Amino acid sequence: MNLRGRRNRPGAEVHASAMNDIMFFLLLFFLIASTVTNPNIIKLLLPRSDSGQSVSKKTITVSVTKDLEYFVDKQQVNPDQLMQKLQSYQGTAQELTIVLYVDRTVAIENVVNVMDVANKLKIKLVLATEPK
Repeated sequence: MNLRGRRNRPGAEVHASAMNDIMFFLLLFFLIASTVTNPNIIKLLLPRSDSGQSVSKKTITVSVTKDLEYFVDKQQVNPDQLMQKLQSYQGTAQELTIVLYVDRTVAIENVVNVMDVANKLKIKLVLATEPK
């Protein structure tokens, strides 16, 4: 038989102060995580086609040595004749890309000269580099 009264029993209490701290940290985490993501990226699955036409692509290597010797596909060319040589390649492919290999000691002026020739002929140009 239970002779003790209900007054002496300890009451059940829930402390919510720790819950407030946890909710604050969760809110802070989601705010920071939402600013890190990039909303401007649109992922697309492009359709496939069996009847599509492929465009012929060709790459040409243009090399400039430290002695300022110009090579187009391993054939030495005068800097004055570079435009004519590249024009002869332009008729063979619809989409032409120049891969430019330049020695690191060559002045930037010589690199810009080759870039100007590519821009005049409306040919894409890519500067080749080595990984670190």
